[in-house]
Amino acid sequence: MQKNNYLTGKCLAAMPNMTDERFANTLIYICSHTENGAMGFVVNRKITEFSFADLAGQLPIANLNPNLPIDLYQGGPLEKVRGFVLHSTDYIKDDTVVIDEKIAISSSIDIITDIAFGVGPKDNLIALGYASWAPHQLEQEIIQNTWMVVDPSPELVFRTKDEDKWHKAIEDLGIDLSRLSSFAGKA
Repeated sequence: MQKNNYLTGKCLAAMPNMTDERFANTLIYICSHTENGAMGFVVNRKITEFSFADLAGQLPIANLNPNLPIDLYQGGPLEKVRGFVLHSTDYIKDDTVVIDEKIAISSSIDIITDIAFGVGPKDNLIALGYASWAPHQLEQEIIQNTWMVVDPSPELVFRTKDEDKWHKAIEDLGIDLSRLSSFAGKA
């Protein structure tokens, strides 16, 4: 439920003119947005230099032998060693924060263990690090034409190929990228 036009539970698609390479062509899921700022996770950039097995080796997970490959994502530039799991609401534990009826977030070792053994949430995305905005910073960036606000779906966040998520989000808005201006304006 959205209050005061805050963007909790929405996605941000970087505008094509994004010059910050950490966020160029990214899709970010906003898990918290209040008068105190915002926090979210990049959901379309896999980590290639560090694997789930590497992560599990740093945690007390015994007998790790995942059935399927498990990807890790660059959640954002802050606290890159801190892990979060964005996931479907079919999995709820004590530390889970339910964002909306379809998506929740957890950060305990239990969910990592459950994912490793195939008993975790149906849909999940493990993010290391996060993106954060100071009070009113995100609103200013949107006014300055840095981000487009997108209604997310589990299909977009969890099941669309990473290299297609950004384009799909913009396409879902009905925007033709070739006609998009990089200039902000006021009517």
